[in-house]
Amino acid sequence: MALPRVLVLRCPGTNCDTETKFAFTKLGAPTDLVHLYYLQKDPQLLHKYQILVLPGGFSYGDDVAAGKILANQLITYLGDELKFFRDQEKLILGICNGFQTLLKTGLLLQNDVEDGPLATLAPNQSGKFEARWVNLRVVNQKSPFLTKIDQLYLPVAHGEGNFICRKEWILRGLKQTSQIALQYVDSDGRAPLYPGNPNGSQEDIAGICDITGRVFGLMPHPERHILPTQNPHWTRLGLKNEGDGLAIFRNAVDFFRKD
Repeated sequence: MALPRVLVLRCPGTNCDTETKFAFTKLGAPTDLVHLYYLQKDPQLLHKYQILVLPGGFSYGDDVAAGKILANQLITYLGDELKFFRDQEKLILGICNGFQTLLKTGLLLQNDVEDGPLATLAPNQSGKFEARWVNLRVVNQKSPFLTKIDQLYLPVAHGEGNFICRKEWILRGLKQTSQIALQYVDSDGRAPLYPGNPNGSQEDIAGICDITGRVFGLMPHPERHILPTQNPHWTRLGLKNEGDGLAIFRNAVDFFRKD
């Protein structure tokens, strides 16, 4: 099959769209930056693509709550189209602010009819914006984005990354259905203290996927570790062939290369 086409969604406040496009184009995948306005104007445009990415940034200045305004716009104007896109066995990726948005739309975890989202990304327990590099463990490879990946070293940059489930049974359910995809760990692969877990997330959760694995959201920024020289320790540890984050994007592209 031909390489998949990628739509990287932009709106006021997104600021990681160009880096995300760079990651996919480095792998040869045709990638377009599309403003939300044009998608609202022509929702059918979405069906030209096989991968949808909600990149990081601060959509609409994170007014009200992180990703909330963008999520409301997506639900109001594109809700049916997005569900159809997801159900066509295509891929959806949400990074940082995109993860926050996916949770609030119900595309990752179906919202409760009365109470809304089953989980949220609350303000960091440290009470401040966290910008640092973290170690990550791939809990399972259910998501196509995480095929053949065991661990990652990626940067975080967020003020609201504290993953919290509304009820304890929701967290148990995520474990049982293998939807917990990424966890923060220390350098030895164990459960970390702050700042190894930079936000205080339950179970050190850094990313989750939907029940199919094809919708994946994570707080760390894989698009900021594409080149090996982006690793802050490369001069001491040696230069790798590529940055850790590129594997996530490669897996998405390779998903559509299967015979």
